[in-house]
Amino acid sequence: MIKRLLIGLLGLVVLGVIGIFVLAWRSALPPIEPPAASSFPDALIAQGEVLAGAGNCASCHTQPGGQAYAGGVGLESGFGTIFSTNITPDADTGIGRWSEQAFARALHEGVARDGSQLFPAFPFDHFTKVRDEDIKALYAFFMTRQPLKAEAKQNALPFPLNVRALQAGWKLLFLHKGVYQPDPDKSEQWNRGAYLVEGLAHCAACHTPRNRLGAERTDAEYAGAMIESWLAPALTAANPAPMPWTQDELFAYLRTGATALHGSAAGAMSDVVHAGLAKVPDADVRAIAVYFADIDGSASRAASADAALAKAMAFEHRDMHDDIAAGANLYVAACASCHYNSGASPLPARPGLALNSALTGPDPSNLIHVILDGIGRDDGMPVLFMPGFAGALSDADIATLAAWLRRTRTDQPEWKDLQATVGRIRSHQG
Repeated sequence: MIKRLLIGLLGLVVLGVIGIFVLAWRSALPPIEPPAASSFPDALIAQGEVLAGAGNCASCHTQPGGQAYAGGVGLESGFGTIFSTNITPDADTGIGRWSEQAFARALHEGVARDGSQLFPAFPFDHFTKVRDEDIKALYAFFMTRQPLKAEAKQNALPFPLNVRALQAGWKLLFLHKGVYQPDPDKSEQWNRGAYLVEGLAHCAACHTPRNRLGAERTDAEYAGAMIESWLAPALTAANPAPMPWTQDELFAYLRTGATALHGSAAGAMSDVVHAGLAKVPDADVRAIAVYFADIDGSASRAASADAALAKAMAFEHRDMHDDIAAGANLYVAACASCHYNSGASPLPARPGLALNSALTGPDPSNLIHVILDGIGRDDGMPVLFMPGFAGALSDADIATLAAWLRRTRTDQPEWKDLQATVGRIRSHQG
């Protein structure tokens, strides 16, 4: 009896494995001769450049200091490291022999030219929403880049997660194919923003938490998520920023990298603003702002904005001279010369910490990153920068300072285990 049961179970396993490989099988598409750059219209290439900016393709496919779009960037998936590939038109190591059909299949279905399943670190679950005419423009742009020879790096995934055929099962559960369909109850501008955000810009890939299988949680869309020790904050009404993220604030932030009412872009978001969206026209950035301002319900908070600003400025005006806490001494020594503002309104040149999303958020990671590394001239507004204090302040100092700022500049609950968090982030950076 037991022998028959084991044989039956083994048979089911074998059938399951065969089923997975049958489900995963896709035919290879024939290679082509790399097309001449002159075969693509200039206007189509220019459109593709804008779309590649909206998708922030360079950040994932270009190593720091490396050659554009040659790949090799390590992406932490939670299951191991997946390396981006070469998407220049090199015939041997890039996509030079990919037809437009193969390129479109990769974006819409997550399948490579040779028929292999792509890992969802490549966000095909968003790119499936991209319209054919935009894929055509993207293809024109990438096929006219400088061909670069760059062999793919070996992914660091444990068995059986490194078996590409298993991605077919993941797609069966989580990939919903089909281009974006406009919402007839929303404006044309709103729908343009939604098309960009949900498709090429794939904002949810960072700002939505994932389930145990690495898929975005549909019950917590844009609720915020940790990405390689940074917090991608909630883009809904759950965002604890004192001031509402209005259309104008969102537009200013996405266009310049900082606003006086919310703070400065840092980390990966700096690339989104300055390397990606910088290529996108104002009208599209404004459409993205309209979409997110609707999602976060900023209009409903407009009536309380003045009171929230007055409260934040009252936090800023607290007198530190009689505060004997260690955090106050650290603030006076390291921060006050740039951040103290005795005026009635926030100033971009003297960022108000009581308004800063890194300080009011539910996790201290972003604030710790900024204290350690500062804000470079290429991160936020071009004229503003902040030095890093990694060499000047110990883990205990930074934890003390962060706790004091949280207590005296916000009404949010205290952060726990700050010193351990500082040590972990410093170690991760090193």
